[in-house]
Amino acid sequence: MASFNRVVLLGNLTRDVELKYTQNQVAIGKIGLAVNDRVKKNNEWVDEVTFVDITFFGRTAEVASEYLSKGSQVLIEGRLKYESWESDGQKRSKLAVIGERMQMLGSRTGGGKPHSGAHADANEYESASSAVSDSDHSDHNDRSEVPDVPF
Repeated sequence: MASFNRVVLLGNLTRDVELKYTQNQVAIGKIGLAVNDRVKKNNEWVDEVTFVDITFFGRTAEVASEYLSKGSQVLIEGRLKYESWESDGQKRSKLAVIGERMQMLGSRTGGGKPHSGAHADANEYESASSAVSDSDHSDHNDRSEVPDVPF
């Protein structure tokens, strides 16, 4: 039976991009993303926030590190990955997202990080923000071979 594993998220970074490199010089970037959802509770609309851990590889990780910072809005397409580990004798697990494509939203205002509002450097930011994908820029295309790097 066929299966399908695809996630599309639009949200804001909860922290700056954490960029590291493997021994083979493959870039790995980790972010936290806050995704808001409006739900009706007791006849009132309230925001519910879901926090998602996302990992990028290769050029996508480097671009994210260069242009994104805490609060930046970004659209991410990727796939779910089940992660498990042991900490203090306790087994732990979570669902995370492997980010395969991203679209930065907003415009650039300097300091290498995007913010809302127009600026003269917007063309540079826009060219970097067009749907960056690891499959376009990296040798890390084998989806089954994701390096296990503890952060």
